[in-house]
Amino acid sequence: MRQVLVYKGEDGFWVAECPSLPGCISQGKSREEALQNIKEAINCYIHALEEDKIPVPEEKFESLLVAV
Repeated sequence: MRQVLVYKGEDGFWVAECPSLPGCISQGKSREEALQNIKEAINCYIHALEEDKIPVPEEKFESLLVAV
């Protein structure tokens, strides 16, 4: 399980990123496509770390919604 942030980018595409895996970002024309793409990106990212025998970072982020 990984926390994923999803938001609409300036170009109209949906952006999805996984903060616990630095640089693991994807996008899609729809929110659903962005989520599917980030799942694939997370799997590839973790697979690459494991192949290189690099420890996979643990999920460590906690999200909060703050009213300003």
